[in-house]
Amino acid sequence: MYISSGITFWEVPLRFHNNNLTQNILATMKSFFLLGILLILGLGNAIGQNETTNPPKPNIIILFTDDMGYGDLACYGNPVIKTPNIDRLAEKGIRFTSFVTGSWCVPSRTQLITGRYMPRVNFAGGTGSDGEGGLPDSELTLAEGLKEAGYATGMAGKWHLGYKQKKFLPPNQGFDSWFGLPYSNDYMKPWVQTEEPLRYYRGTEMVAYPLNQDSLTIRYTEEAVSFINTHAGKSQPFFFYLAYNMPHLPVRTAERFRGKSKAGLYGDVIQTIDWSVEQVLAALDEQGISDNTIVFFASDNGPWINMPERMQQAGNELWHAGSPGPLRGFKGTTYEGGQRVPAMIRWPGKIPSHTVSDELVASPDIYRTFLELAGATLPDHPIDGFDIMPFLLGQADRSPRKEYAYFRNTLEAMRIGEWKLRLASGEPELFNLQEDPGERYNRASDNPELVNEIRKRMEVFAGEVGVSVSEEKIKEN
Repeated sequence: MYISSGITFWEVPLRFHNNNLTQNILATMKSFFLLGILLILGLGNAIGQNETTNPPKPNIIILFTDDMGYGDLACYGNPVIKTPNIDRLAEKGIRFTSFVTGSWCVPSRTQLITGRYMPRVNFAGGTGSDGEGGLPDSELTLAEGLKEAGYATGMAGKWHLGYKQKKFLPPNQGFDSWFGLPYSNDYMKPWVQTEEPLRYYRGTEMVAYPLNQDSLTIRYTEEAVSFINTHAGKSQPFFFYLAYNMPHLPVRTAERFRGKSKAGLYGDVIQTIDWSVEQVLAALDEQGISDNTIVFFASDNGPWINMPERMQQAGNELWHAGSPGPLRGFKGTTYEGGQRVPAMIRWPGKIPSHTVSDELVASPDIYRTFLELAGATLPDHPIDGFDIMPFLLGQADRSPRKEYAYFRNTLEAMRIGEWKLRLASGEPELFNLQEDPGERYNRASDNPELVNEIRKRMEVFAGEVGVSVSEEKIKEN
């Protein structure tokens, strides 16, 4: 047998190439070769299809401010405070005009981190200074769910979901790292009469004392940028939760930001947060991961314009609080000004830009949406969130949320569709939030059947979560 050059291998002439055996061998070799080519091409197509159907999971960043009012940002109508970076974040995604959350710090964080209304969660005590309570082991936090789904997780800023026992702190609630404060920045004398020192934590240990609140936002921003830079080059997706202490009283910012706004110290603090957002978004751009990172920005509740007397000292002024804009009410109330907040989500190339929506969306929806997106396993107990991703992507015209419950100590109000019934002022208050978002016109007397219908739904739902329905006026603190 000999091999001649210049021809394909299945055409190699053999000494006995004219006999039938040789022809059969050549045909078989050619068939195997062609089969191999087809297998290689098929494997390549399969790999390509797998990459298409299973794209990398997106990174997730949550930016959560404290006591920022509905009217505090330029993109929500503030005529004085300049927030160009937050405004651009809104322009590049969807900005909500009917996003609701809890009426103060703890319930709003409960909804975001557990996807549940606060009455469903047994904290077994308070979570502020000297408080013995915290998230029970039965709750699946957003960080725990994302971590189980393969995410690296980190946090900077305010926790407020328990601290006395280390098991309550973020590193034992699904976060790989945490630098921040265990609760609000006013939990110290003279505003709160406590001997518990207000200190930074890193992990589960207190690391700094005394605390310089002027640099709070800067320190948190540095942690966020460092986390992004550390995890950007890795194949593992990441989740980072930046929970600002500002603009909760006492409002503070660094010297370089003071006097930069035309709205006094409070405006300076809001513009400092705008600077922080710029730093976070710039880090994503520099690392080339903006297109595969979802950024959600919101406030935890409305402005503290009803601050109690204990807060009106040591430099705090009544005008050191934000604005509810056109809405009625403020932090701690179940009017819209207490629970409807500025909120927006950006995911370049996925969520259509320049979108403004008045669809009803709430903070428990963020919990469920992110877990669903990550392919995480949902908890086996009831959650109060909906997956809004089809709506965000433009695959659905409406938000799946049709109702929202407004709690204080009791169930005070409920919105169903465009109507909201509030039962905390001694008489029923019925508002059409599409026609009257400022809740100025009580239409209960004209719609008694609708009042009874929503009241019955409130009674059923209150029973499900273990509280009563409010029928009496509750004094504001």
